[in-house]
Amino acid sequence: MRRGISLFLLLTLAAASSAASVARAGEFLAEPVTVPETKAVFAQVKSRTVVPARARIGGTIKTISVREGDMVTADQVVAVVVDEKIALELEAAEARIEVLRSQLQNARTELERVEQLVARGSAAQSRLDQVRTQFDVVTNQTVAAEADMAVVRQRASEGNILAPNAGRVLTVPVTEGSVILSGEEVATIASGRYFLRLSIPERHAAQITSGAKVLLGGRGLGPTQKAGGNQQTFGTIVKVYPEISEGRVTADVEVEGLGNYFVNERTLVHVPVGEREVIAVPEAALSIRHGVDYVQVAGDSGAQDVAVVPGAQVLHGDTLLVEILTGLRAGDRVVVP
Repeated sequence: MRRGISLFLLLTLAAASSAASVARAGEFLAEPVTVPETKAVFAQVKSRTVVPARARIGGTIKTISVREGDMVTADQVVAVVVDEKIALELEAAEARIEVLRSQLQNARTELERVEQLVARGSAAQSRLDQVRTQFDVVTNQTVAAEADMAVVRQRASEGNILAPNAGRVLTVPVTEGSVILSGEEVATIASGRYFLRLSIPERHAAQITSGAKVLLGGRGLGPTQKAGGNQQTFGTIVKVYPEISEGRVTADVEVEGLGNYFVNERTLVHVPVGEREVIAVPEAALSIRHGVDYVQVAGDSGAQDVAVVPGAQVLHGDTLLVEILTGLRAGDRVVVP
């Protein structure tokens, strides 16, 4: 008798535990949902702006302080150009100023002496006017020489090639010791925000609209992944170009977190080009045993495993679901752990 009671209690506890487990699990109602029909195309990573860092003077590149892939800030020195003639011009300008300053000192002394002689009546007024004019001429020559030296110094400072904007260095087409002319590129910098540019066949042009969501595949031209370093990423079509070139329409896609991509890197993108109705469930509802996919369907007598054939991942709103090709019917209550 006691053994029968104990067995009854164990069965009751097991049933209660099973009911509690089912209660803790969520249920997803499998109903036909409208999802976008996607087409897989390759898109290239682009930068909004690519600006060159140019030499402002001609000369020989003395140092290069950046390499391809480096991040730079605005006005950072990326290279130094040296023109030996500028140093010689600066020395000549300084020597000319010293000569003019000596002449200016002599002219000032002569002017003071003649002013004293005119005050005592020992010199004519015309002599004073002549000396004062000579003093003004030398003064103006000194000011002009100092301005010329400032110009030479400014040219010498322009040997520092600065980054026009903050960004990533794409190319450095020169080497130390190279001779360049004024205006030549020393480095190109991707200074704008990264985005994706994709090209779609003309037959899908009518279905491409601004604001549509796209799904990015994994890096390395691989398929869509969700584990490891390739997390599923979504983007938004922000611009569709009105011109069709060579039978293809071009569109731009904004995606967060493209800063670690390479410029012109290609990645797989799934673009919505239509709509269709499917039965889809969350990926967490699927389990694999012995190579067969199963989902648990809740019923009046409890949950039971049902073998299904999953298809591709589909985007319903902002939720990523797995399409079920066979095994489920509309109205089935799928248990989601």
